[in-house]
Amino acid sequence: MTLKPVTEEFINELKSGLSPGVVSAVPDNYLSEPRSRWRGVSSILVSPQTVKEVSAIVSSANTKNIPIIPYGGGTGLVGGQIQDKGPAGVLLSLERMNNIRSLNSDENIITVEAGVTLSNLREAAEKEKKIFPLSLASEGTAQIGGNLATNAGGVNVLRYGSTRNLCLGLEVVFADGSIWNGLSRLHKDNTGYDLRNLIIGSEGTLGIITAATMKLFSKPLQHTVALIALNSPKDALRLLSEAKDYFGETISAFELISKVGFDFLKETKLKSKFPFRKTPKWMVLLDIGHPGRFSAEKNTNDFFEDILNSGLAVDGVLAESVSQQNDLWALRENIPEANRRIGSVSSHDISLPLSEISSFIEEAWLEISKIGKFRINCFGHLGDGNLHFNIFPNKGERREDYNHVRPTIKTAIHDLVHLHGGSVSAEHGIGRLKINDLVKYSDPIKLKLNKSIKTVMDPNGILNPGAIFGSNLSE
Repeated sequence: MTLKPVTEEFINELKSGLSPGVVSAVPDNYLSEPRSRWRGVSSILVSPQTVKEVSAIVSSANTKNIPIIPYGGGTGLVGGQIQDKGPAGVLLSLERMNNIRSLNSDENIITVEAGVTLSNLREAAEKEKKIFPLSLASEGTAQIGGNLATNAGGVNVLRYGSTRNLCLGLEVVFADGSIWNGLSRLHKDNTGYDLRNLIIGSEGTLGIITAATMKLFSKPLQHTVALIALNSPKDALRLLSEAKDYFGETISAFELISKVGFDFLKETKLKSKFPFRKTPKWMVLLDIGHPGRFSAEKNTNDFFEDILNSGLAVDGVLAESVSQQNDLWALRENIPEANRRIGSVSSHDISLPLSEISSFIEEAWLEISKIGKFRINCFGHLGDGNLHFNIFPNKGERREDYNHVRPTIKTAIHDLVHLHGGSVSAEHGIGRLKINDLVKYSDPIKLKLNKSIKTVMDPNGILNPGAIFGSNLSE
């Protein structure tokens, strides 16, 4: 079906059936995205306050074949929130659907609308002495609807899983305007296909998430944060194995940091407290949430003594206060901002089997050195196999001078990821950035079935056209 642009008749129809202020012009900042790779063409912004208003908007657009682009906090890094070409459509913002509908601390669940920011959700849990463990650098802006649409990961996946694992139920508006009330509070429900998990991670191409029931968790009674210096990623993986044996499922985060990451923090003058006199080649930020009332301090000290005596760890810092814990975490959390200020030539959100990570890093360094002289900042969520492998120009050089080799770098890294049995999109999604990668590296049967599902659930192709599959679903 051919998509059509927004018309004055369509705008007037929406205005007559919706509350005042729902329909407006699109502010300029809604047409850009964090990496400035795409420019939006959507011609109107709609900001509904209820699921019924979302239904009315989508139903009307569907009958006229007008594109709908769901918009959350706008923090996505692969262009999923931007309609960059085609007939100018509707940008549908969920920001006014920001109510916390219910919170049941006995059941450890919270039901929130899609426009609730991640930070507000976490604060609501905190007030009930609970935690919502999804944690992202963009949590002050990122909205839970977008987190679900992209199946966001973050630093605590090792213990709690990605956003998919934190969700019990969804409320969704489908392409024909129908409303699915799937806000289940059940942990077990084997009644047919799992529609919830089909929607999660679909990037707004199958339906628009308007609300969700999410899991909460008890707060750990004691907390340990440490920064451990190591000689290599291989040693970091050995440390992960030993830490799992020692602490079991209480490890919340296991973050890999390289010397280059610390160098970038210093270069960009981001406020940071560096714990080592000489920066190690590699480090791991270890975060443990102890559930019981046993002596966490003794347990952790024993572990530290073991890894230092064995030579696995070169050095280490164990936070002795909440303030020191925050200082150590700030080192990790400031790295993406340091990367942004320096400006990467090519950035990669990848995942690999744990046993393949060490050899991948060695081989990737070698492949990049064949292309040119670059700085590589490899960091990320080592505990779940998710790395951010980012390539930067040398100090004093501009990244624009290397635009001509960006495709070569991308192909080299992604080919190597595929060779090692990994994924070229660990937590950011496909969006518009990785459409060709999906075709190149995805299993053809999986891709064919995904396109078939899209065609069945959105026959007119109005929901986020161009995202994931590009412009032609039949290819």
